[in-house]
Amino acid sequence: MSIRKALTIAGSDSGGGAGIQADLKTFQELGVYGMSVITAVTAQNTLGVQAVYPLGAEAVIRQMDSIAADLAPDAVKTGMLVDRELMETTAEQIRKHGWRNLVVDPVMSAKGGVLLLHKEAVEAMKLRLLPLAEVVTPNIPEAEILSGLPIVSEEQRKEAARKIHACGSKYVVIKGGHGNEPDLATDLIYDGERFTELSGRRVATRHSHGTGCTFAAAIAAGLAQGIGVLQAVQTAKQFIQAALEEELGIGGGHGPTNHWAFRRRLLKNPPGADSGREGGIWK
Repeated sequence: MSIRKALTIAGSDSGGGAGIQADLKTFQELGVYGMSVITAVTAQNTLGVQAVYPLGAEAVIRQMDSIAADLAPDAVKTGMLVDRELMETTAEQIRKHGWRNLVVDPVMSAKGGVLLLHKEAVEAMKLRLLPLAEVVTPNIPEAEILSGLPIVSEEQRKEAARKIHACGSKYVVIKGGHGNEPDLATDLIYDGERFTELSGRRVATRHSHGTGCTFAAAIAAGLAQGIGVLQAVQTAKQFIQAALEEELGIGGGHGPTNHWAFRRRLLKNPPGADSGREGGIWK
């Protein structure tokens, strides 16, 4: 049996809800072997980020070289890269090792508003990392920064997707969690020619920490298994929908999502069965 492998290049979340911890949980739940390159160590919990300790470029290079020498990934997901040097180093290493199926989660801030990406790193992302990407997954505020456009209307979101796509990523997925639809969260997918929308029921919960990390990791897990981008995004949408709907309810602030929920739903309702749940896994 061939074991498919996915690599996350991101920061460590001591609270376990986001970053490499969320990515590895997602990889495991979706049936791929997970590996990690740590770019920064954070002290955080559901109440916020108390401290960020970036690793130097040499530490990141050595980790990536070790993975390349023995455990070449079938897909790669990037998250928190902090500054221009780490952004450029990561892009250079991905290019050097010839890694494909790159999913870029352009992490710019934490749930509590703490800045996790230095401003000068944004240009480095656009110039160095996005040309290597199969998929980039900004939320609406991140898409505004990457495109330089305000996003209020649907047409503005499409124009932002076009501008981000021009940076080189084959697919742009602008997530709908920050959208203004009261009952739905609609993701917009753009492949350079066509727009596709995926909607899920909007979930009113404070337990949404790590949604962006988890969503991008789920896409990477699909790509690692040879699934096409649109199917991988659809599965990721179902995965995060379940994770939000069946909340864990832990912590006194922005709690983590439930990484077990998707697989538990599959066990209860195998493919072809009717879940009877509006906005759930099965359409």
